[in-house]
Amino acid sequence: MSETTESLAVLDDRLRRLLHDYARKEPAHDALAAEFGTLIDDVEDAFRRERLAGHFTASCWLVSADGQRLLLTHHRKLQRWLQLGGHADGDRDLARVALKEAEEESGLTGLVLDDPAIFDLDKHWIPERKDVPGHWHYDVRFVIRALGGEDFVLSEESLELAWRPVAEVASDPQSDESMQRMARRWLAR
Repeated sequence: MSETTESLAVLDDRLRRLLHDYARKEPAHDALAAEFGTLIDDVEDAFRRERLAGHFTASCWLVSADGQRLLLTHHRKLQRWLQLGGHADGDRDLARVALKEAEEESGLTGLVLDDPAIFDLDKHWIPERKDVPGHWHYDVRFVIRALGGEDFVLSEESLELAWRPVAEVASDPQSDESMQRMARRWLAR
């Protein structure tokens, strides 16, 4: 086994363990975690966005240092308030992808992976846009904590960024269902 193949196998095994641990902790998502797991060995690399049947993305539950607020993006393409995140683009370390996306989309420094465990899973449909047909995103979400301050910089991904109290997101009927689920989970921890 080559060094590259071996390191990919280690990353794949780690993701399998993370999915297994998540399913044990969140039994309602057991089938979803199993579905995510089947993508790891797909011959059409599900870590690349070119796999139009669906592919991995990674997002972050980006919380303030005290854990009371989270940074949301008013997503330019989807026109909704959501968590920061993006495509794996071949990177099989989805926690690293979530951290990278958080840094790129917020301009924040001093971000840290709060917990190596998966915080949430979400499979959602992305509608057709221009020359890209509609497809599934298999989003793996991690908690990222802002320890270096909260002065963000707007990126081209976002129409707007805003810090919002987690409790407000949990009770806001206008919030995306998965955002409410994560907010309730965060508050219950």
